[in-house]
Amino acid sequence: MMSWIRTAVSLIGFGFTIVQFFERLQELPGVNPALHPAAPRYLGIALIGCGVVALAISVWQYHWTLHYLWSGSFARLAGMKREGIQTPLYAVTFALILIGLFAFGAVLLRFV
Repeated sequence: MMSWIRTAVSLIGFGFTIVQFFERLQELPGVNPALHPAAPRYLGIALIGCGVVALAISVWQYHWTLHYLWSGSFARLAGMKREGIQTPLYAVTFALILIGLFAFGAVLLRFV
């Protein structure tokens, strides 16, 4: 799950950066107007959306894997009771999903 989180954070950050960079670039004096001025915004929204979707998929996959490992013959190897499953990954992932949704909305609604 940590690799999913790393990749999703990179997608969200890179998407947000693309939007900010090209918006600031157009404000500089002497820069020719862009041929497709909305293209960086669409690319940024797509990258941020992919990052949020990747986080949602990672939560589902991690949850499914935990349930699989706690069932059947794997349960004895785990060495803990099922009620003892506590992981900060869920909290981190849900916080990043909220951040990604905020970035998506900010770019989409141009509050940035």
